[in-house]
Amino acid sequence: MLSTIATAGYVTAAVAYFLLFVLLLTSWRGRLYGLLLAIACLVSVFWAAAIAGQLYWGYPSVFLIEILEIFRHAGWSIFLITLLGPFQPRKEDSTLLRMRPSVVAIAVLYLIFFVFIIFLNSGNSIEFTPHSQLPGSFSNFFTGVLMAVIGMILVEQYYRNTSPEQRWGIKFICLGMGSIFVYDFYLLSDALLFRKINVDIWIARGWVNSLIVPLIALSAARNPKWSVGISLSRHVLFYSSALFGAAVYLLVMAAVGYYLRLSGGTWGTVLQLTFLSGAILLLIILLFSGTTRSWLKVFISKHFYSYNYDYREEWLRFTRTLSEGELELRARAIKALAQLVESPAGGLWFRQENGRYQSIAGWNISLKKEITEAKNKFCQFLEEKAWVIDLREYHADPKKYSALVLPDWLSDIPESRLIVPLVLHRELLGFVILIEPRSAINLNWEVRDLLRVAGTQVASYLAQYEATNALSIARQFESFNRMSTFVVHDIKNLIFQLSLLLSNAEKHKDNPEFQKDMIETVNFSVNKMKRLLEKLSSGNQSEKSNTLYLDQLLQQIIERKSFNIPKPLLEITDSGLMVEADYSRLERVLGHLIQNAIEATPKNGQVWVRLIRKDNSAVIKIEDTGHGMSEQFIQKKLFKPFESTKAAGMGIGVFESKEYINELGGQLAVDSQELVGTTFSVMLPLYREHPES
Repeated sequence: MLSTIATAGYVTAAVAYFLLFVLLLTSWRGRLYGLLLAIACLVSVFWAAAIAGQLYWGYPSVFLIEILEIFRHAGWSIFLITLLGPFQPRKEDSTLLRMRPSVVAIAVLYLIFFVFIIFLNSGNSIEFTPHSQLPGSFSNFFTGVLMAVIGMILVEQYYRNTSPEQRWGIKFICLGMGSIFVYDFYLLSDALLFRKINVDIWIARGWVNSLIVPLIALSAARNPKWSVGISLSRHVLFYSSALFGAAVYLLVMAAVGYYLRLSGGTWGTVLQLTFLSGAILLLIILLFSGTTRSWLKVFISKHFYSYNYDYREEWLRFTRTLSEGELELRARAIKALAQLVESPAGGLWFRQENGRYQSIAGWNISLKKEITEAKNKFCQFLEEKAWVIDLREYHADPKKYSALVLPDWLSDIPESRLIVPLVLHRELLGFVILIEPRSAINLNWEVRDLLRVAGTQVASYLAQYEATNALSIARQFESFNRMSTFVVHDIKNLIFQLSLLLSNAEKHKDNPEFQKDMIETVNFSVNKMKRLLEKLSSGNQSEKSNTLYLDQLLQQIIERKSFNIPKPLLEITDSGLMVEADYSRLERVLGHLIQNAIEATPKNGQVWVRLIRKDNSAVIKIEDTGHGMSEQFIQKKLFKPFESTKAAGMGIGVFESKEYINELGGQLAVDSQELVGTTFSVMLPLYREHPES
């Protein structure tokens, strides 16, 4: 009976020290003091567990227990010495300066105790005797008394050297640790006197150690510097708690099932299997329940941590939700905010071009196209205050939101709970309405601040998203306008050709060759306009590049311009030169350059088009004896769009020509002198069927 009571006492002490050790690791934050306190508690756990094991099973040996006794006293002594601060002495504190030699002496003394136990311990076993006493050695009792005396001195020094206004935080640990050392001194002094340990005192020792653990915990709570700088991950604690709860649940259900089997008679086995199947099914439902998971997360954050959130994990999840996922960005923005408070759904209202706020997205909820005016009191309140509105709090006490007037349509959204403003640069871009969270939340300053900061981040994402969309639309219009400009330019050239044809029709209408050329020119113009319309309707459709002969292309262009005055002359020095390009576009580019040369040259002047080969390039030279251009005009205006010397010109032809020639890997050069003439040189890479390696 006495053995059972003693074992229970030391087991209780081991459990109490272990719980304090866990609390130090998970609940508080700190550095050296907390680490030493946790180590002292852990050593006490092993010490009490070893004694309980020796009493119940007969092992471990007494030698190991005596070693743990030394480590236990040393752990608490080191903690007290560190609290006294002898390693960082202050000049104004002479008491602390005098502690340095004593620290060295205590360290040497504990080392002597350790060596003494190793080499001189007799290794006696602890067993109950008929006389209800425990045997021991004189050396063990004497060293134990010395360690207890050292502990009492350290406790007294620590309390005496603490200022009176700070003693409220350390009085409980001084009382508790002092009780440990005084009790050990009483136990071992009695054993030293009678050469045997008193059983009653020995049994009560475990229970006394259990009682002083709450005192140490209370002092540790009052002194944050004692806490350990190790933080247990919320994820680890969440999954560990879920696993532990599931295990306890299964054990309880197994016990109930076993009871049903014993008491159910003939139907016992059936009742047991049915009950266990239902219990397992219920466990699976609970484990996969979003409400249960949310409740457990909130419970852990509220009762095990000083702050509701692990901000690093929350911000990583928040950013990941905003930047990734299958949902569209606006729905992801709602989800990112909703996850912070475990809300299952929400809606987004965003400012439109007309200044109104309209619902543009929903997450797990269907919303009507509700519109809110920017100048109403609701939007003005959100913009001025930037408050996160708790609708439950508003309905309970509207005076807290004195200037707030909720829109009428808000009552149509079921279970709406929070309104998060999206404010950027003191301007309300929109707001998010979140549905009632899965688990009860306390909307304190921490939650409000987090939602407000997250709302600003969401506002910046959405503002960038809207700006990107607007820029994309502007670029589409720019591309369309640019293409339209090219089309108008081509139509202008066609009109010029048809006008020239019409002006010569009266003079040459009876000429069969003119009639033939007229029909070909009209047919060419019609086909070209059809292609322009197709290109305009198909947008920026990719062009098809084919191999073509430059001499044949130039001959066709010159033939169509044979009725111009002056008539261009074609000289082909190297025939059979092939390039890879889109036929219609290259024809338009070269035709435009030739047409410019004709228009810039007086009727008595000349225009030449020459084709030669230079290394691996084909060179097309378009020369005229026109009025020419100045060097300043060539450098600053010639290749810029919408710059032209012609009264009806658009200034787009040369720009398009240079752009396309560069796309082909070629080069467009110009040499001109005023009142002398101009030479355009078009260099294009030759097509190679088998390029050299």
